[in-house]
Amino acid sequence: MKPKRLGIVVIGQSPRPDVEAEMRGFLGHDVEIELRGALDGLTRAEIDAIRPKSDADTLFSRLPPNGEDVKISKEVVEGRARAAIERFVKEGTTVTMLCCTGKFNGLDGGGMVVQPSAVLAGLVDGLLPKGRLGMLVPLPEQSGGLAAKWRRPGLDVVGVPLVPSAKGPAIDEAARALDALDPDLVVMDCMSYNKATKDRVRETLRAPVILAVAAAARVVGELLS
Repeated sequence: MKPKRLGIVVIGQSPRPDVEAEMRGFLGHDVEIELRGALDGLTRAEIDAIRPKSDADTLFSRLPPNGEDVKISKEVVEGRARAAIERFVKEGTTVTMLCCTGKFNGLDGGGMVVQPSAVLAGLVDGLLPKGRLGMLVPLPEQSGGLAAKWRRPGLDVVGVPLVPSAKGPAIDEAARALDALDPDLVVMDCMSYNKATKDRVRETLRAPVILAVAAAARVVGELLS
């Protein structure tokens, strides 16, 4: 039997043991995981130079080894992520996943590529044809662009910023602020949010919550089963 191999492309740099640990929590240990970064090989000065041109061009990532939060340009990341995905596909990787909930174009690489943005869009379309969608997003400047990404007739979109590295009180404050907006469904719209943060958010939020990394991992698991 061909080994089950998952290639993960993060929009920052590898290694990302936090991402791998979250994926392992849903996939178990019978899947071979290799993680690469779209910005691998760049110095910190070069990464700092990849400045977003606008709010719509802004992506959030965490850099190893200390998990430092950075803002980077989606336009620059897109091309480098495409190249990393194409390498995985050429190597015969069973499934490749882009570890970002941003919407990217032209990343199929000729193989089976999972984009969390498409997974989340399908879930929301199926679960909430009409109503109010709540979002947790990493950065305040992302709120407008992400709301536009989700908005459609019959769907109202509200959002609250919560940096994925936030701890207890900050998580509680964001959850209370979002709950006050009375959403019918909540999406944690970043792959750096983890199950522990979701569990904390659920103590406050009355609406069901979708964790992006969990949704993507479950789709990957179905493809590999």
